Amino acid sequence: MITTPLDSALLDSKEQYVFYHKMVDFVLKELIVSVQQEKLCTQQELLIFKQYSDLLLYSIEAMRIKYMYDEEDNMKVDLTDSGFPNYLEFRFLYNDLELRNEYLDKLTNTAILKEEFLDTLLRKKEPIRRLDLFKASSIVYYTSVEKKYIFNRFVQGKILEAPKDASYKYITSWSFYDVSHNRPFICYMYFDYDGKNALKDRDKIYQALKESADREMSLDTMAYNIDRKLPDIQPKHIKRIDLGPFHNVFAKDENEITHAILGGIARKEIPLESYALSLKIDEVYSGETFTEGGFFSKQTMQKWSDVIQQKYVLAPHRIIQLLHNRAPEVLHKLAKSPIELSALKIK
Repeated sequence: MITTPLDSALLDSKEQYVFYHKMVDFVLKELIVSVQQEKLCTQQELLIFKQYSDLLLYSIEAMRIKYMYDEEDNMKVDLTDSGFPNYLEFRFLYNDLELRNEYLDKLTNTAILKEEFLDTLLRKKEPIRRLDLFKASSIVYYTSVEKKYIFNRFVQGKILEAPKDASYKYITSWSFYDVSHNRPFICYMYFDYDGKNALKDRDKIYQALKESADREMSLDTMAYNIDRKLPDIQPKHIKRIDLGPFHNVFAKDENEITHAILGGIARKEIPLESYALSLKIDEVYSGETFTEGGFFSKQTMQKWSDVIQQKYVLAPHRIIQLLHNRAPEVLHKLAKSPIELSALKIK
């Protein structure tokens, strides 16, 4: 089910925006270190993973600047199994920056605003009005935020040549923000190419990926769609990382881990900044080939292995203890014991 803005929790104070941003920033950075230590990704995949995480962090920071002093609108955190911003927030950012020049023409002159701030603080000895703070944050937002760094609904990575000793010729990646789950997904595809040059034909490959792999679906279905749209491509291995749900005090879903954390916070067993992050990695590998189509339109397709699904939970030690007590059946389904991250401390 696709959610609407009415299905989302609101961040409605400066303190909440600062708190939420610090939490997401801290957890994603902890995640990158842990993914490397636990060898959940190769070194090359990890570098790509970090690039997409940086786009996500940049976008959430832009949301913080945009909304912190806005008395009319508030940032929305999704209520489904997410804990991340509602997908519409990313679209709003992108739309805003498409109209950057129009907004810049309407903003208060920076020099005038500085004079007003100094007069209020030094001569009148009064705090700056929230409306004036909103004007200042709007200037920062429209003059410093770059559209090209916003985590769009679909983000295409480059096609890279494989190392000489690899069993594949190329690797590419892409990421998407699924509108039904409101979570980021990161995908990798290792492949051979029968065309002249995959790097020269990249626009065709990128377009096919955007058309057939821009949402959450069964991974073998995604692999089949890519294979069918790109006859010259021979995918060898497709890997997808589902980033979330992010279980925290702002999430209000029905997930057992979220409920355990919210219950622990309510009982004052754990602090307000407690969190856990679920992570799922799906992989498929190609095997034999088969022929599909009629006499004049035959196409050789890959046969795919069963989807390998591995679920992980990453959390601080105290939260892992809580989950063992409150949601043990969830932990039994994991690919390995919960992975310990550092605790977040916000004063």
